[in-house]
Amino acid sequence: MIALGESLPYHEFTFVTAEGKQMRSSDELFAGKKVVLFAVPGAFTPTCSQAHMPGYVTLADRFMEKGASVYCLSVNDAYVMRAWQRDQNADAITMLADGDGSFVSKLGLAKETWAFGGLRSQRFSLIADNGVVTTLRVEAPGKFEVSDAESLLALL
Repeated sequence: MIALGESLPYHEFTFVTAEGKQMRSSDELFAGKKVVLFAVPGAFTPTCSQAHMPGYVTLADRFMEKGASVYCLSVNDAYVMRAWQRDQNADAITMLADGDGSFVSKLGLAKETWAFGGLRSQRFSLIADNGVVTTLRVEAPGKFEVSDAESLLALL
């Protein structure tokens, strides 16, 4: 598992925009910035859609006031992430589609859900400054207690 003081791994993310599909590297997304990144097991799933994402949507302005960009990571494709962003009114949050789970695997935070959905992300949140992890909060299986927006905002 990625540890405090380690750099986020290099990765190419796909985004769906009005101009079509675009690629952006983790270096472009994280370098020189304070980043709040939260990860969910899946877009449109109950806890993710009813609790995890809404907290970050509600507090997005507060994170930005503290100089942090907000990112949401899920093992879904870019089209699903864009649809979920629209569904959640989450335009202030950058959606990171990790379609094959390779980024979350590099972090050491992947989990296998087998027939339920295959490889997914553990639920977690982190703060990174210039790509270096300064805070990491990983949820226990089936829990939603430490990676919420309010808890992470208090740590900035």
